[in-house]
Amino acid sequence: MPDRTGPSAEELRRDLRHRRPLVLLAPLAGALAAAAPLVVCLALGVAGWFLTDAGAHGTPRDGLWVGALAWLLAHGSGVHVGGALVSAMPLGLTLVCAWSTWRTGHRLGDSISGHGPDAQRLADGERDWTVPAAAVLYAVGYVAVAVLTLRLAATPSTAPDLSRVVTFSVLLCLVLGAPAIAIGSGRAAIWTATLPASVRATAAACRRVVALWLLVCLVAFLAAFLLDVDTALNIASQLGTDTSANVQLAVVSLLVVPNAVVFSGSYLLGPGFTVGVHTLVSPSVVTIGALPMFPLLAALPDTGPTPAWTPALIALAPLVGALGAMRAQRSHPTYRWEEGALHGCGGGMLAGALFGVLALLAGGAVGPGRMTDVGPLVGAVLVHAVTAFGVGGLLGGLVATFWQRRGMEPAGGERQPLNDYVVGTSLSVEEDTPLNRLAVGTPADADPDAVGDGPDAADADPDATQATLAPVPEEDEES
Repeated sequence: MPDRTGPSAEELRRDLRHRRPLVLLAPLAGALAAAAPLVVCLALGVAGWFLTDAGAHGTPRDGLWVGALAWLLAHGSGVHVGGALVSAMPLGLTLVCAWSTWRTGHRLGDSISGHGPDAQRLADGERDWTVPAAAVLYAVGYVAVAVLTLRLAATPSTAPDLSRVVTFSVLLCLVLGAPAIAIGSGRAAIWTATLPASVRATAAACRRVVALWLLVCLVAFLAAFLLDVDTALNIASQLGTDTSANVQLAVVSLLVVPNAVVFSGSYLLGPGFTVGVHTLVSPSVVTIGALPMFPLLAALPDTGPTPAWTPALIALAPLVGALGAMRAQRSHPTYRWEEGALHGCGGGMLAGALFGVLALLAGGAVGPGRMTDVGPLVGAVLVHAVTAFGVGGLLGGLVATFWQRRGMEPAGGERQPLNDYVVGTSLSVEEDTPLNRLAVGTPADADPDAVGDGPDAADADPDATQATLAPVPEEDEES
């Protein structure tokens, strides 16, 4: 048989597929990550133009223009409509852009995983600039598409903010794109392997608390909306819109549902949010004035005294923090009280900080006059979230540690503390103990006559002076 010393054609193709040119591929991937949601927005803009009186007014270019402005608004640009500033970000569209950034970055990381040193050399500490270089070029491509879109869509009347678009695009690429590239290229697995276990456990607790809290907020918003869905239908009927306009209104409503979820979380935390200047919606106080005709606003409570049970809703946040910390500790168990408390409290406080960032992004101006102040009370929400999730996570970490310490007890007998076993001495060793002969040396309850004092005593009775980590089978003893 011939001795094949070189790689096969399939192996070469597989290797080349992971060594594509980084300088060309990374900017292209960044541009694609930005362009994919932009194309969707442009298509929705054209569809909205056609659905409005079958395109009798304006041209398809007007639909493209509206779609581009919506994409810029999702990146924090803000636009002026009729002289009034609209700065609130539709977080539903922002989440689509974030998902595109993550997925494209992950595919980019897989394509360039063959660049730089291999895993063995990385583990040895060799410096690798593959991921940082790819992340920078990725951000360059994304920002280029954002700047080009703003230059083409901006008008003196709309006046979107270029600096905010560039800043948000860079942050999006660094916060989501760079980690995705690191994970796709395999570098993240090598880098995170050296992280302390406490860091990974704290991050897991933070992720659990944030996910569980957003789920609770979504359920609370849907419950409030469904309880007063008749008001939403009444608002839609009073608008006098046809079917096509109702479809467009439904799409716009879906794009701001994430904003409503964050508003719901701010309400459950206690500080609440505003829906106009000099207004407040919280569990203890509800003061609302005149509102625009928007169906999702039907979920708001009525102005006036609140029910006696609504202030008790603020207990949900510590409870969620405790449950999230307990679920996270199932994957990262610990038997030390201080570690359980640290993981739960640290993860809860980090989760509160992340929700504070979401509260900052969810609000803004949505119209003239009173509508220039709509959004959560960011400072108060941040303080309440960090405190509530931190305290809840602390309690949850301690409870989880208690149950995991209980799991250390033997299934059929009383618990034997670890400090009962001393190197060289065993206070009590049962014959049916799972770890037979735990101590290395002489058991305290052994027969002193069988042990002896001479040097040959160990050979006469080895079981009296030696230990094994598990019972020895009978057939092995006979052999």
